[in-house]
Amino acid sequence: MTDHFFFQEWMLSHSGRIEWALDQQLDAGKTIPHRLHEAMRYAAQGGGKRIRPLLVYAAGALGNPSLQMLDSAAVAIECIHAYSLVHDDLPCMDDDDLRRGRPTVHKAYDEATALLVGDALQTRAFEILAQADGAAALRLQMIAALAAASGSRGMAGGQAIDLESVGKQLDLAGLQQMHAMKTGALLSCAVTLGGIAAQLDAASMTHLQTYSEAVGLAFQIVDDVLDATADSQTLGKTAGKDAANDKPTYVTLMGLDYAQKQAEILQAKAIASLASFGDKGIPLKELALLVVNRGK
Repeated sequence: MTDHFFFQEWMLSHSGRIEWALDQQLDAGKTIPHRLHEAMRYAAQGGGKRIRPLLVYAAGALGNPSLQMLDSAAVAIECIHAYSLVHDDLPCMDDDDLRRGRPTVHKAYDEATALLVGDALQTRAFEILAQADGAAALRLQMIAALAAASGSRGMAGGQAIDLESVGKQLDLAGLQQMHAMKTGALLSCAVTLGGIAAQLDAASMTHLQTYSEAVGLAFQIVDDVLDATADSQTLGKTAGKDAANDKPTYVTLMGLDYAQKQAEILQAKAIASLASFGDKGIPLKELALLVVNRGK
């Protein structure tokens, strides 16, 4: 069985797993308040690549953790990601009408509901981790990791820098810092959550950190490339938004060729960091390939 064939089976299985887990962990639309819970499901179950949950499962495969704990970590990080997209699309932020090929939450419902959807998905993420099946010490590590990755020194902070940078020039170091916080922190956290659940040793966690930081930055660089080169139907969101909003990106700062080459370098770095894991690292390797090869 080739690595690629193995991965296709693995991804199909775990993609189905995360959809099932999301359905189980989110309140039904019939739960009061009906409209809020319906909109939360609309936001979280509206498709997407599910890269972050898949990274949780892939890192968890390096050990022998409770599957229920991995489910909880996968759903929690997808709830945080979904909330970030709902808020990112609001008129006061990036002001977008399209997400994952359909109307954004504030368009399908209204702005106030979208704001509350983001708030509720964020708190639900931590509730899920607190109630996960596993040792209290592991649950606490997961909660701390997710809080740090999504807060002012992580995703929210990166978004703040992004908004402050509209119409301004960032140097390469500044752009990398923004992307490492805005996008990379949550992607890296997904790998960390899987490693915590698997109770990996310090050396293994260091290798995973190298991997996840490289994949996180590569993911955002490829997003920059796709925003400049793909159409809205392919992206599932409005194409060309960064250029229209005069935002700094790898493409605008360094050019398309540089951005594409840098993504390939980061992909190679990520894959090299998995050498000590042998065949258990195949899902992580293939996810790194998937991240960089999107749109090709």
